[in-house]
Amino acid sequence: MSERAATIAAESIPWRRDATVIAVVGFAHMASHFFHLIIAPLFPWLRVEFGHSYTELGFLMTVFFVVSGAFQTLAGFVVDRYGAGRTLVCGLLCLSLAAVCFGASQNYAWLLGAAALAGVGNSVFHPVDFSLLNSRVSASRLGPAYSVHGLTGSLGWALAPVYLVTIATVFGWRAALFATAPLPLLVIAVLWLNRDAFHVEEKVRGTDRAAVVNGGGSGLAFLRRREIWWCFGFFVFISAALGATQNFAPAIFSAVYGLDVQRAAMSVTTMMLASALGMAMGGWLVLRSRRLEQNITLALALAVASAVLVGSDIFGSSVALALMGVMGFGIGLSGPSRDMLIRSATPSGATGRVYGVVYSGLDVGIALAPVAFGGLLDRGYFAEVFYGVAACLLLAIVTAWQITRYRAG
Repeated sequence: MSERAATIAAESIPWRRDATVIAVVGFAHMASHFFHLIIAPLFPWLRVEFGHSYTELGFLMTVFFVVSGAFQTLAGFVVDRYGAGRTLVCGLLCLSLAAVCFGASQNYAWLLGAAALAGVGNSVFHPVDFSLLNSRVSASRLGPAYSVHGLTGSLGWALAPVYLVTIATVFGWRAALFATAPLPLLVIAVLWLNRDAFHVEEKVRGTDRAAVVNGGGSGLAFLRRREIWWCFGFFVFISAALGATQNFAPAIFSAVYGLDVQRAAMSVTTMMLASALGMAMGGWLVLRSRRLEQNITLALALAVASAVLVGSDIFGSSVALALMGVMGFGIGLSGPSRDMLIRSATPSGATGRVYGVVYSGLDVGIALAPVAFGGLLDRGYFAEVFYGVAACLLLAIVTAWQITRYRAG
């Protein structure tokens, strides 16, 4: 059974089956995004403990996402070849071990090694998630499925700073990191309890392995499609904007708006919670407007305006925090339309490979952002970071239109 046939067959799947797949995949995605921010909220403690600059600490995130991006492309081939379930469990085990290694770190080399291991664990999620959603969820429910998927990722980003900073404030930064290690194991337990959904996926894969391995021509034929690389570019720019805000918004709000550590951390939490709301609304939007590039433009234009206003420092801290929410809402609102646009550019039988390559752009952007924007902070340019964020979002809008152009051609 090809991926196309599997999608058609999924039309008869009961709502409960679809809901189970969406919920389980969403929970795993939340854990993945939680681990994106496993170290950044703890930068103030790490600076005191090890004496590193923001550039050096930002480089930890660069290592995380460079490794994740490099392995994500490989993970896409592994998912297409061997299936999603085993691949996902291996990634989750790597994340749990990385949390322990972070907490036990004695020097910068330890931190770098833990960041690399966490990157390996993170690499599997998008190829796994979208292979499962695209093959196991009814086509009529894919818009809401993508919405939930993005929403859970935003919740992971929102929860991480609050969870880590709260524990670190009371028990220390090492305790905060050790306390994250059980989360991936909990996800594995949930996967086991709902393993029937994954057995179905394995059966579809095993029915016609050749169709999955060779779909869309040769194994690398999809790389000749220009729209795939525009999708890659879209993720580079959108994730660079996210990487800058997630890693450095707390430091910026402390320096520019005079907030303490805990209130400054709320800048990221506010943005991510609003992004989750935007994702939910984006699922509704994509069902009612199929002009995906227009949806993305309107949503990201809202985020661009908010970023410029935060960087202008013309409002008080309360308004600036609210604008972080507006920016997050705009980015989240674009999410389901973005995922549908990428799905439309994906050749049949190559879902894992395409999403492995395309979503490695997310890792590239987030890897570059800490080094580029961390250098600005070290030179005292705090508010200016948000102008860079706005520029990245504008470039993401341009790439969305290019995807539509080449897909239509």
